[in-house]
Parts: sequence; structure tokens; C-alpha cells
Amino acid sequence: MKDKFLKYQAQTTNNPIGLKVLKAEGSYIYDTNNKKYLDFVAGVSASNLGHKNNKIKEAVIDQIEKYWHVMVYGEFIQEPTVKLCELIANNLPNSLSNTYLTNSGTEAMEAAMKLAKRVTARSEFIAAKNSYHGNTQGAMSIMGFEERKRAYRPLLPDINFIEFNNENDILLINNKTSAVILETIQGGAGFIIPSKNYLKKIKNQCEKVGALLILDEIQPGIGRTGKLFAYEHYGIIPDILVYGKGLGGGFPIGALSSSFENMSLFKENPILGHITTFGGHPVIAAAAYANLKETLNSGIIDSVNQKEKLFRKYLKHELIEEVRGKGLMLAIILKGNNSSYKLVSKSLEKGLILFYLLFEPKAVRITPPLTISNIDIKKGCEIILEVLDELKKSVH
Repeated sequence: MKDKFLKYQAQTTNNPIGLKVLKAEGSYIYDTNNKKYLDFVAGVSASNLGHKNNKIKEAVIDQIEKYWHVMVYGEFIQEPTVKLCELIANNLPNSLSNTYLTNSGTEAMEAAMKLAKRVTARSEFIAAKNSYHGNTQGAMSIMGFEERKRAYRPLLPDINFIEFNNENDILLINNKTSAVILETIQGGAGFIIPSKNYLKKIKNQCEKVGALLILDEIQPGIGRTGKLFAYEHYGIIPDILVYGKGLGGGFPIGALSSSFENMSLFKENPILGHITTFGGHPVIAAAAYANLKETLNSGIIDSVNQKEKLFRKYLKHELIEEVRGKGLMLAIILKGNNSSYKLVSKSLEKGLILFYLLFEPKAVRITPPLTISNIDIKKGCEIILEVLDELKKSVH
């Protein structure tokens, strides 16, 4: 199977993990030898309720029994799609009460950029250095890491970059700026949280010059930081909110939310301003609705801060420089070169799934299902410490 995987399925690196998956349930993934692996990644911040959640499974099966794809986005009234958008609206401010459902977070970001141009009639975007918003042309244009996009230039014009958390750069936001696009918590850069009042000052400058603030919550959204959305920690409301990953409960989805007035601009001058065949798919929407409803009603968001404290309590080692992030969006920053690769590979051998971050070579991601138990947190951290002890001995 691995030979066929490498031959027929296009690859993204020369060294994929290559785990042959048999099944997954809860916080565990099983390979084809029935060896189980504790999952500290959750499909990269996607499977917030764990694998094969029963309520999501039942919702999907129930919807499949009725119908699946019947029409392109926005033409037919499909109950799962409407219910999902309503539930989202009921848990967001009125200025974010209208939602467009897409197939991925990246597509949602592309739509958000288009919407900002319509709202402001401006073309300039300001993004952050070391930011990541996706790999399509527009999203790559606002990626703040030249090494990963140089080969694909020319990209979109009128893109400028500021340093995340550097208040001296805020005045670069001016009356030519259509929107400032930031990850509420920088992901690929190493799970960097905004400093005190930074986002408030960004928002104030946007309002002063008539620019929009677009927040990318594709990773931190849907409870991962201990709030439904991470921006709630920082006392601001974005003009456009982009999210995905954790919304779908393991199914492919993205979304952007803004005001009814803003979103109405997609309807005319010209009509069909953003269209998609499979966005708002009823089966995916049914899964996302069940996932979001359970996330809101089960109390798991309230447990996130306590689980973060457990990780920080256990993850103490002389090879760990720091643990960054918020809630269950955490990154171990290691000392030494190649330590992250060794930790990920050796942990996998011992039955623990870890993964990397895009731009920070010393970082190892910890983004488990929000439903992970305290026992499994301790178990996984013990494996990490065991591997780090082995790495320490090998150095000496």
C-alpha cells in the first residue's frame, strides 16, 4: 500500500509520516497492525470532539438517508445548512450574523479578501510577517514567509507586511488599506499570542482610516482556546471572521461571517460575487451542526483551560525552551537543531502522534481533541518526556 500511496497520490514532501490507518476513535488512531496511537494533533486542529464522534456520525447518516448534493450553493433551501448558519449567528455578535459556508478555510479567506475589496473599494492588504492563511494564489500572497512562496511569484500586488505584536508598525495601516488580515494567534510562526491591547490598537487604527479587520481563526476557532473564538479573549470584534477546521468535526468546511450588509454585496454588481458548487453541502453542514451544538452544550470549552494547565504542569524538561500558545493550541519550543524531528519520529514509535509547525523549526504541535482525558494528557506527556530524556542522553 505504501508503494501505491507514493506512486499514485501526489505528495507534499519527500518524507510523509506514512502511518497506515485502519480506524480511529476518541483520542486514538489505529494502524493496520491494530497498534493504537494517542493523537495529540486531531487532524491539525480539526477533530475537536475526537474521532468518530457518535453524534456527528448519527447526523451524517441521518442526512445521507434523506439527500446529499442537490444544487450549487445558495439556490435551494436545505435545512442542515440553514440550521448551521443560524446556530453560528446565535453565538456571534450581530455584526457577524451572516455566514457564507465554503469547502475549506483557505477558500473562506479568498472570499473574505474579495468581500473586503467590495466593502472598501480599496485594493491594499496588510498581513503579518510569518503569517499563514492558505496556499491558493490570494492566500499565498498574504503569507508572510517568502521562502514558501518565491517559486510561485508573481502573486497579488498591493500586499504589505507588518510585524505581529510590533505596535510601531500600526501606522502603516492607512487610508489606502482595504483590510488588515491577521491570525488571532499566529499558527505557523509558533503559536504566538497577541500582546496586551495589540489587537485593540490594530482595530482602532482600522476604524480610524476606514479599513476592515479580518481575523483568521481557522486554527484557534471553535473552542480550542477556551472561548468559542479566540478574539473573545482580546476585547474586540473583527469586521470579517474566517474559520474552518474545528467547525466540521473532521469533515471539510470553511466559513466567513460578517454583517448582513457586507455579505449582501456578493449578490449584485455583479451577481454571483462568490460561488461554489459544494459549499454548504447538506451532509457536511449536518456534521458541522452536530459538532458545534455538542461543543456549545457539553461544557468541553470550559474544560480547555484546566487541560492547558495540565500540559504546562507536565511539560517541564531541560530540552524544552518554552510552551507557547493558549488553551489546547500549544507548541513545545525545543532547544537544539533537529530536536523537533527526533521528538515527532521517536514519539510515533512509542505510540504518540505529534506534528510540526510550518515556519518554526524548533516547534512541535500539541493540538489534541478538546475531549481528551486528563489520563491521556498525562500519558502522552510522559512519552514526550521519555523521548526527551533519550535525546538528552544521546547528546552526552
